Amino acid sequence: MESIWKEKVDGVITQSGSSRLSLLPCLEAVQEECGYIPHEAVNYLRECLSIPSIDIYGMITFYSLLSTNQKGKYVIRLCNSLPCYLNGTENILDTLVDNLGIEPGQTTLDRRFTLELVPCLGLCDQSPAMVINGVVYGKLTAQLVTEVLDELRTY
Repeated sequence: MESIWKEKVDGVITQSGSSRLSLLPCLEAVQEECGYIPHEAVNYLRECLSIPSIDIYGMITFYSLLSTNQKGKYVIRLCNSLPCYLNGTENILDTLVDNLGIEPGQTTLDRRFTLELVPCLGLCDQSPAMVINGVVYGKLTAQLVTEVLDELRTY
């Protein structure tokens, strides 16, 4: 897997150059390939782009979709913005926690699901809402959440 993310990073650098402007696209390429950004990738980017590790980690922690932790096969991002909260995020969160047996920020032991509570998904018109691996689920109910999780468990 390492050689694949390195190839993607090298491709970004070839296209965009070896400057700070390439850092975010490089991080996105690694995240897309690995599902997270391993320490080895940070070291590689430090060398290729001549950027201190602290700056690279700073960017990783700034963007909520980037992570240095391995995630589950399905990353569930539940919106906790005011509109979602007022429309029942708390009940949806309780359903997810009960169904998965994990709290926000955790991954199931079988590495199938990671649960994240995020400040806004930009889906206020569909609140409460969640995104699972890029698929939007809106106007959530406890029953719909249970059905979605049951369906994902079959894959």
